Amino acid sequence: MAASSTLSRLNLVRRPSLTYALTTLRALKPRCRQQPRPQWAPLSSSSKSFSAHLSTPKSPNPSSPKAHPKIPGPDDDLLVLGIETSCDDTAAAVVRSSGEILSQVVSSQADLLARYGGVAPKMAEEAHLQVIDKVVQETLDRANVSETDLSAVAVTIGPGLSLCLRGNLSDISLFGVRKARKTAGSFNLPIIGVHHMEAHALVARLIERNLQFPFMALLISGGHNLLVLARDLGQYVQLGTTIDDAIGEAYDKTAKWLGLDMRRSGGPAIEELAHEGDAESIKFSIPMKQHKDCNFSYAGLKTQVRLAIESKHINAEIPISCASRHDRSSRADIAASFQRVAVLHLEERCERAIEWALNIEPSIKHLVVAGGVASNLYVRARLDQVVKKNNLQLVCPPPNLCTDNGVMVAWTGIEHLRMGRFDPPPPADEPEDLVYDLRPRWPLGEEYAEGRSEARSLRRARMHPSLTSIIQASLQQQR
Repeated sequence: MAASSTLSRLNLVRRPSLTYALTTLRALKPRCRQQPRPQWAPLSSSSKSFSAHLSTPKSPNPSSPKAHPKIPGPDDDLLVLGIETSCDDTAAAVVRSSGEILSQVVSSQADLLARYGGVAPKMAEEAHLQVIDKVVQETLDRANVSETDLSAVAVTIGPGLSLCLRGNLSDISLFGVRKARKTAGSFNLPIIGVHHMEAHALVARLIERNLQFPFMALLISGGHNLLVLARDLGQYVQLGTTIDDAIGEAYDKTAKWLGLDMRRSGGPAIEELAHEGDAESIKFSIPMKQHKDCNFSYAGLKTQVRLAIESKHINAEIPISCASRHDRSSRADIAASFQRVAVLHLEERCERAIEWALNIEPSIKHLVVAGGVASNLYVRARLDQVVKKNNLQLVCPPPNLCTDNGVMVAWTGIEHLRMGRFDPPPPADEPEDLVYDLRPRWPLGEEYAEGRSEARSLRRARMHPSLTSIIQASLQQQR
């Protein structure tokens, strides 16, 4: 394949432990009306889109302080910059392959969350654009490293808010992706495209170094609920997923309707108020009791909460801090009752998923719970009871690594980089109007046969092939 190809190559190093390949960031030619933008599809055996050997650019960047990037070994000391801009926080971190976190910086959009009662994509887009350069530079400064000290740059390429990942038609909003490619290109560094949900799962391996594959993961955030069996790095079985609204979205909406302070997002606000309420006072129905699968739905529970709030004549325009004693008590009862049922839904799905996963991989010993909602202590306590009942161990990253952060992106980059999988450095003079193949809707694993949802609301439009299927297809191409 010529170096001028519009597709970046697939880079592989054959090792005894290497059982898959990773396809990452793909740069396409500038968009034009006559040439529609290509989309990802599983690679077939006849595909010529990727080379099946380790490749580097034909000539190094002339202004680069480095020659060709060194192919790392599994035991090399690696230093990776991770950049995360897939949702509402702009984050970056520098992490060493030993597990040392040299620095991490998060520019929060708490004021925007409070103003709009949740993530406002257009506002989030503009906020990322304003701070991305500062966040990355501050991250490098705090780590006391320069770009020339780095081994690679890792960046989230999906899933996430489409505006934050893809940008608008003038391409002014490519945020982390453009910054990552500019940094990698200027200093001749490999670049690794990261799956956001895989990063949430794998950051647990940074904290718990004895966490080995296979393990289970429950990933819970504002945009996603996901139950997966992680059989190996890049090999995931999807046991359950969100068919409409995720639990984090339900927390945010409930907090907004109750007039709570949204600057810390809805989850912490609901958890705090729930301590004052009676969790049995309102009999909300547990979602999807009739569906014997592991999928999640919070749209119906949100409707139940909204109706309960209306029936008690709660005015969200009156902040909780100004509410009367009776009004505050009513809000607390709703918060507590909502939280109890929302987490019962998680527990029920986890119970079934553990049973399925143990049938597939009887050696499983851990359930990882990660994502923003995993910071909730009530959620952790309830799920700890579930895993102990099944003789498993619960692994939760600390709260600052549950919410979106650059550490998880950098660590996932390290996991793949030390196996020899990365894209070569972009050109130092890459055009500003380049279009990137990013994946706002990108499944992590292949769907478990028994877990296929019967619910018609499962959204599949414009969904990319799963990370696992792309890896498996590229493996077939090598053979």
